[in-house]
Parts: sequence; C-alpha cells; structure tokens
Amino acid sequence: MFRRRFGSAWIVLALAIVGVALISTATPAQADTQSFNFTSCHISNATNDGLACPPAGTSFGTVTLTTVAGGVKFDVVLLNGNRFVETGAGGNELFLFNAGSGTSITGITATLDGNTVSITGGLSGFTNLSPVHADGTGDFTASVECTTASSCNGGSTPNINDLHFTLTGVTTLAQAETANTLGNLFVADILCGANQVGCVGLTGPVDVSTPAVVPEPTSLLMVGTVLVGLGVAWRRRRSQSERALAV
Repeated sequence: MFRRRFGSAWIVLALAIVGVALISTATPAQADTQSFNFTSCHISNATNDGLACPPAGTSFGTVTLTTVAGGVKFDVVLLNGNRFVETGAGGNELFLFNAGSGTSITGITATLDGNTVSITGGLSGFTNLSPVHADGTGDFTASVECTTASSCNGGSTPNINDLHFTLTGVTTLAQAETANTLGNLFVADILCGANQVGCVGLTGPVDVSTPAVVPEPTSLLMVGTVLVGLGVAWRRRRSQSERALAV
C-alpha cells in the first residue's frame, strides 16, 4: 500500500513539474508589436448619395502598435496617396481610438512619406473624452487633432499621411486596442489620394475592425497534450495495481 501511494505521489509531482516547465517556455499570446489595416470604408459620395469605396478588403493604411518604455507607441501610416483631413464625418478629428482615465497622448508628430511636417498651431491629443462620433464607425474616447482646426479641415487639405505618438498609462498592447460597441478599434478621417481606386478626391472615415481571436500558443497546446497523456498513464497504472491487490 505504501509503495502504491508513494508511486502515485511521484506521478502527480512529475505532472506538475512538466506543466510548469512548458508554461514557462510558452510564447506569449500578445506580441510586443502588432499591426492593423484600415479596410472598413465609410467614405460618402454626395453626388451619388451613397458610399464610394474600393473593393472590399482594400487597405487605406496601417496602424502599428509597439510597446515602449512608459506606454505604447502608435504609428499610423496612410497608403496610396491618401492624406489625413478633419471633416464632420470623422468627428472633426484626424484619428480616433479608445483610451480612458489615467492615460495621455504624448510626442505627437506628423510626417509626409517619413519626412516631418510642420502644422500651423501644432497637434493635440486627448483621452477619456465624452464619446466622439464618426459616421458609420461609432463612438470613441481618444483623439488626435490639429490644435487649430483650420489647419486641417477640408478646405486646407493638410499634407500629412503619417501620425506618430505614444499613449502613456498603459503597459500592454491589449490596453490600447479597446473596441467600441460596434467592434471598431481605430478610425482615420482621410482625403483619398490619386492612387486610391474608388474614392479619389473624396473624404470620409475608414476604420480598423476587431481582429480575429488569436489562437492559443502551440506551447500551451503541448502542455495540455502532455498532461492528458500522463494522466491516462497514471490511471492505467493505478487500475493495474488495484487488480493485482485484489488477486
């Protein structure tokens, strides 16, 4: 009886050791850098009284998040000659997302094809706002805008295709990826460029919708498989021992 209990205890201990070892080497579900594409279009053609969008899946640009000391860095880059603009359809903001109390936006810069652009009046960032609405995309609580609205409205057509800033008060990418009630993460208000098929010269919001759920890391699947296998082996050995004692 002592030997049977002693052996069972060792099997349980082995299960625990293997589980801890595999979990400790598992790849994190959330990487330090993650990119998203603006593929959801809400650009309106007033002449035709309807949407004027490229084929589904077309990318207007990207949002790349990177964890840095003190927060998460945002790099918002438009493609195909598209430019940022502020219109009523986009909530009169260049860029919208969600960020609550305890966060702030710092170090905002605007660039054109990687070259720094000077905006009259500068740029401002806000978090924990009363919800700001953008047509077709829902409400958001954080924004980047031109401090002087006339520097970036539809009449001024600002020459900006990249925005860069840091969201402080967060430590993980997930904290900077909060979807609104419609499942949208980020919105850019844009003026479609000459290379953006389907909406050249038109303005309106484009957004990033909630990405698909990231599957569990392979290492965690290995943990489950190993533990199940060891558990089956332990039950088989216990059953054999019990039959031997009953003889």
